[in-house]
Amino acid sequence: MRSRKNGCEEEEEAMEGWRGGTAVTLARKFAAGLWRLQVSDIVAGGGREKQKNSLALTVRMPEIQLGAHTVRTHGVQLLRLHMHNWLILALIAVIEGVLNIIEPFHRFVGEDMMTDLKYPLKDNTIPFWAIPFVAVLLPLIIINIYYFIRRDVYDLHHATLGLLYSVLVTGVITDAIKDCVGRPRPDFFWRCFPDGKGVFDNVTKNVLCTGNKLVVKEGHKSFPSGHTSWSFAGLGFLALYMSGKVRAFDRKGHAAKLCIVFLPYLVAALVGVSLVDDYWHHWEDVFGGAIIGTVVATFFYLQFFPPPYDSDGWGPYAYFQVLADSQNGRQATNNNASCLTIQSLELESVYVESGHRRQLSRTNTHDASPVEE
Repeated sequence: MRSRKNGCEEEEEAMEGWRGGTAVTLARKFAAGLWRLQVSDIVAGGGREKQKNSLALTVRMPEIQLGAHTVRTHGVQLLRLHMHNWLILALIAVIEGVLNIIEPFHRFVGEDMMTDLKYPLKDNTIPFWAIPFVAVLLPLIIINIYYFIRRDVYDLHHATLGLLYSVLVTGVITDAIKDCVGRPRPDFFWRCFPDGKGVFDNVTKNVLCTGNKLVVKEGHKSFPSGHTSWSFAGLGFLALYMSGKVRAFDRKGHAAKLCIVFLPYLVAALVGVSLVDDYWHHWEDVFGGAIIGTVVATFFYLQFFPPPYDSDGWGPYAYFQVLADSQNGRQATNNNASCLTIQSLELESVYVESGHRRQLSRTNTHDASPVEE
């Protein structure tokens, strides 16, 4: 009787253990299934809470990455990646130098045309050396100041590269047109005849200049204005750059931000006006140079940065690409970790099931043995 009683107790214990094991297994399967649902929500973008967290992460990403990409950590890699751009930029600089050396086209300038070309020969109000400072050095200073604030080498590199391309390509276009057109400046008479005595061909009535050759050469480079085009290229790029940084078009009605945008254009316009006042250019020359500089600067700015009115207009395309790549890498890592966790839970549940099955098998074998009376 004791054996039968002990057998019943063992059977009850085995059944309780089996029930407990089954409960544990079901709990673990439920947890694994719930985990799968959570993972699928993350991957598929399901779940309002997950979407909110993902959106919040995306919004905070630019602020989290501050100082993560500096000249020391990513500068060399970035230069290697854009080495061909810098080599082409150097080639453009050489072409610009050649265009300044070659002789421009000497168009026909008759005696009857001199009436409109007798304006006094004056020095520039804004000297030639000041234009590179205003159009190139000043924007570079502002770009570097922003780098020390934000510590983003992608912004520094692309803004610098875009600025230099804007100025040099504008210079090549401007000087190529100058050399081909050969329009005389408003003070051409005094360049050609410093003594005030005009000399003309007896047959064609074309001018026979007696002045300094270099001065006469510059007298054939009126259209378009190089000073103006350079100013609008460099300062126009700066205006677009600053409009993105201050979020001038954030649709919040902060009209004062536009003053920062218009200030560089005002300086460039004053440079052009000074050239008309100094009789170095006709007004058409200044207008043409302003259009060339503005168009080229806009094209090169949009090559590296989103439009200023875009929500991401404050940073370069490359910066957001790096953020997207890093975020995708973290998601892949989290997904792999989730898969490993699910697999471990499934293996553990299988192990628990097999253990309880063995225990139940031993119990049934014990019950099948003869009962002692």
